[in-house]
Amino acid sequence: MSDANKEAARQLYRRFSEGDLSVIDEVISDDFVEHEVMPGLEPNKDGVRQMFGMFRSVFRDAKFEVDGMIAEGDMLFALVRMKGIHQAEFMGVPASGRAIEVGVADYFRFENGKALEHWGVMDTGALMQQLTGVTA
Repeated sequence: MSDANKEAARQLYRRFSEGDLSVIDEVISDDFVEHEVMPGLEPNKDGVRQMFGMFRSVFRDAKFEVDGMIAEGDMLFALVRMKGIHQAEFMGVPASGRAIEVGVADYFRFENGKALEHWGVMDTGALMQQLTGVTA
């Protein structure tokens, strides 16, 4: 089961990077619950679709590169880097044309081959520094 879950997660990141959001229907359960709250997005499968659609529109050439995965039973942890070029307003910051590379930690629970729950953390501090060019 762990290897199958790893492959499902790899497929999710790979196809998101290609702009193929149809992977959501293949890899994410209809009963999906998102525990990482994003303002304005529902904590479900439709919210995931909106979030990744937004990332693709805000960050040109948005890519999700997997640095590592650990899976045990129905749980999977992935350490990922999100890359792209800031081409549209995001979190109040106008398009800057700057390249971003931000660490993301994702934790999934799978059931019947599909992601059922997700918890995640993105390094938003580093993201905002890269978007604005302001360092502490």
